[in-house]
Amino acid sequence: MKSAGQGVFDPGSNLSAPVESTQITIERVLLLAGLILLAVYAGFRIQGTLLSRVAVQTFETAARKVPISENLSKGGGASQIDFSVWSESRIQSYTQSLVPHSSPTLAVLRIASIQLEVPVLNGTDSLSLNRGIGWIRGTTQPGQFGNIGLAGHRDGFFRRLKDLRVGERAELVTRDRTDTFVIDNMRVVNPQDVSALRPGAPSLTLVTCYPFYFVGSAPQRYIVHASILRSMSDSSTAPVEGKSMH
Repeated sequence: MKSAGQGVFDPGSNLSAPVESTQITIERVLLLAGLILLAVYAGFRIQGTLLSRVAVQTFETAARKVPISENLSKGGGASQIDFSVWSESRIQSYTQSLVPHSSPTLAVLRIASIQLEVPVLNGTDSLSLNRGIGWIRGTTQPGQFGNIGLAGHRDGFFRRLKDLRVGERAELVTRDRTDTFVIDNMRVVNPQDVSALRPGAPSLTLVTCYPFYFVGSAPQRYIVHASILRSMSDSSTAPVEGKSMH
């Protein structure tokens, strides 16, 4: 026999159905939200795969070179952008940068050991650094002999620099030749220290913010220096070795 309390308030009979219905609704909403987020992420990846190499392909066509993706494959690299180490905000900025871009592609930087292939654009404005990496004006321009300075975002293309090792090689492909560099050293400096960008012997200097996973504005700079090993001109059959270029 039910007590008076049970007749007025019976959680088993009066609340179980609404609670269960609410839980099902919440689960469906969360599932739908998850599917939407997954679709958005997939869209970024697909768009990146289809559009990320526009600047590189345009450069290759104009220069009439062997496709860089083939060269990377021979060296064990990858021709598609891997966003796995990028921050979400940088992926969004990159996607937004895939619009008609007035800045010309000066060169293509390729480091097969860390699966990096990226266009070098003219300047370090926000749009250029979201779409690729930028030539630091005031340093030697790609295609000329001197200290070439290139900058990139630590949470984008240049995050892979954290895996770079001394002795590995980097290639800078311009319209008339391919320069090969060997990594000499990596160091961390304060933002005011720009000594790495001073004019000097033919070399390559890569600059990004540091630490790589710092939240907020990174307080330091990560510098990679590489000396030229050889330079192969399209008009010549023999490479010009680094020692003869100093």
